[in-house]
Amino acid sequence: MISENAPVESILVRDFSNKSIDLIKKYQGKAILLLIYNNQCLGCTGRAIPLAYELQKENKEVQVIGIHTSFNASQVTESDIKSIFTVDVLPFPIFLDNGRTVYDQFDSSGTPQWVLITKEGKLSRTIFGSQEGAQNRLYYAIEQLKEN
Repeated sequence: MISENAPVESILVRDFSNKSIDLIKKYQGKAILLLIYNNQCLGCTGRAIPLAYELQKENKEVQVIGIHTSFNASQVTESDIKSIFTVDVLPFPIFLDNGRTVYDQFDSSGTPQWVLITKEGKLSRTIFGSQEGAQNRLYYAIEQLKEN
């Protein structure tokens, strides 16, 4: 578990070609909002993904990134990920967390789990959920993230 304000050394995920990517290096110098989710989670697909899309449009200085976490051995494909969207082009980058490594790295309580990282690469906050209370905490956390 990484504590708030501690540096996040790396966040290792896979792209759809199964290439390993470190999100901290890839988005260095930019504030990051991670959405750890799963396609089978109705709160994720019904509320969190649309909210993440809106947040990306409203907050250009914050990079929204989706991380699909798999809780079993089955591999998720790009078409599996795209199947929940009404358009063929993803609204923000989405990567794969096979084996739930990132999910465990941030001691997630379930999905959706939001992780905010400052442009300096420090953990700002984590928020579980997609209902109104979680959304309000997320809005405040993003404003705080943009101020720093």
